[in-house]
Amino acid sequence: MCGRFMFEPDENPMIERIFDLAVSGGFKPKTGEVFPTDQTALIVPGPKQVQVVSMKWGFPGFKSGQTIINARSETVMQKSMFASAFQKNRCVYPTTGFFEWNNSKQKYRFNYQTEAEPLFIAGCFNYFDEVAQSVLLTTKPNESMIQIHDRMPLILAKNQINSWIYDDRFAKQFLSASMPQLTSVNVNSN
Repeated sequence: MCGRFMFEPDENPMIERIFDLAVSGGFKPKTGEVFPTDQTALIVPGPKQVQVVSMKWGFPGFKSGQTIINARSETVMQKSMFASAFQKNRCVYPTTGFFEWNNSKQKYRFNYQTEAEPLFIAGCFNYFDEVAQSVLLTTKPNESMIQIHDRMPLILAKNQINSWIYDDRFAKQFLSASMPQLTSVNVNSN
């Protein structure tokens, strides 16, 4: 499901650059552990190239006070809540790892084999009462994830960011892509 992730500018030069771009644009993305409804740094389409903004993580749900934070890659083009956002407003969540909980409520942090490499998570955004809000996409888990949870984020390589944001054909095909193998660490927190 991916209910939290890390955004640590002090831990990674690329994430620090993304943070600096957001701040220089007048945005204030949350750093450290990012929770649903937080303002998070996002890479979004710009007129000529991608740009960095911050945006609330989560769409308004069907009930008062409910927040939808994830969209399934398998159904994102069919679900009315997400289809337009996916078609018109794709974005990328820059992270330094994400968290997932197993059935025993054990918390695990997931990263690439080398923790220094950022994880880029595919997402989309839309406007609600003229305010942009985002969701990240999830997919079926691979071998590195399946023992912990039955979903995982849709993870992009750095060189796939522009294609995800600007290339409709690439984005549609990527919805069923195989995900990279990750490492996990039990952080012993509920």
